[in-house]
Amino acid sequence: MDSKISQYQNAIKRSLTRYEELINRRPERDQETEVVLDETRNRYLLHTIGWQGTKRIWNTTLYARIRDGKVWIEIDWTENGLATDLLADGIPKEDIVLAFHHPKIRPYTEFAVA
Repeated sequence: MDSKISQYQNAIKRSLTRYEELINRRPERDQETEVVLDETRNRYLLHTIGWQGTKRIWNTTLYARIRDGKVWIEIDWTENGLATDLLADGIPKEDIVLAFHHPKIRPYTEFAVA
């Protein structure tokens, strides 16, 4: 496996695991927050499932994937942001795509367009 991709996978897994641990320190009754890793397809998810009273909960907090040698952050509702974590882990901003921004907006960010 490409060492760059392996580095990106490990950085994403570390961040998601850290977020999962933080959220689960104060768990909500009848709700679970968990990390789902699909390393074969390079997809990474942090989500909460369960119940809030009689309402079913299925909330995605963070979804990232590795595509074309870059980390694509599709959804990110974390406080500091996965991009911040990835930068701290040595991933260059040219390899991070804030995919939750429309493609026309991406050139105005400090990150990769695609």
